Amino acid sequence: MNSITVEAQMMIRKPVEEVFKAFIDPNITTQFWFTKSSGPLKKGKTVTWEWEMYGAVAEVLTKDIVPNKLIATQWGNPATQVDYVFTELTPQNTYVTIKNYGFTETGEELHKTLMNNTGGFTTVLDGLKAYLEHGIQLNLIADKFPQNLKQ
Repeated sequence: MNSITVEAQMMIRKPVEEVFKAFIDPNITTQFWFTKSSGPLKKGKTVTWEWEMYGAVAEVLTKDIVPNKLIATQWGNPATQVDYVFTELTPQNTYVTIKNYGFTETGEELHKTLMNNTGGFTTVLDGLKAYLEHGIQLNLIADKFPQNLKQ
């Protein structure tokens, strides 16, 4: 395992409690990220996230929760750590940092994974910002890889 960490970050113009809840509560998260979840994130529990448009599924273990500060998870194949860190800048502004680490890949595979995860988590934060600040569902995840795209 190497010590490389992917980071994506964004200021969200909403109170920390609201931004934190957006990641815990799948009724909110499905508005900007995955399409289905088996339940809310709870410490020590595993939930299933689905991206129906891609036929993709992830088992997500919540390792720790510090209300309005941290959600620590493990997921992916191979599994990596994904931490969501919430910093209250003002009562109406929250800075969210997503940190992904614990990669086992090397060489070109590691490079590809780092690029994909950096872009993916940035897209998640962009969608979160649009949804929480403006009530707009941008469909960023669904439109990232359109089915009719010829590569």
